[in-house]
Amino acid sequence: MSENKNRVTVVINDQHYTIIGEDDPSHIRYVAGRVDEKIQALGQLNAGLDTTRKSVLTAVNVMHEYVKLEEENDKLREEIKQLKHKGNLE
Repeated sequence: MSENKNRVTVVINDQHYTIIGEDDPSHIRYVAGRVDEKIQALGQLNAGLDTTRKSVLTAVNVMHEYVKLEEENDKLREEIKQLKHKGNLE
C-alpha cells in the first residue's frame, strides 16, 4: 500500500466523517458530496426515515446504479470485441 494517505473531513447527512485514502482530497470530497446529495434527496422523498434506513436505501440505490453500469460496460466490451474480431476477418 502507498504511504501517501490523505485525511479528509467531510459532512454526510449532517455528520462529520474523516476519510483516509490514497485518492486526491478533491476526489474524496466529490464522492462524499455525491453520497450526501443522494441521502438528502432520499430524505426529502421519505421524510420519516431515520439515518440508518436512509443510509441503507442510499447504498442499495447506488449499488443498483453500479451494477447497471457494470452490465452496460460488459455489453460494450463484448460489442468492441466482436467488432475487432469482425474487422480481422475482412
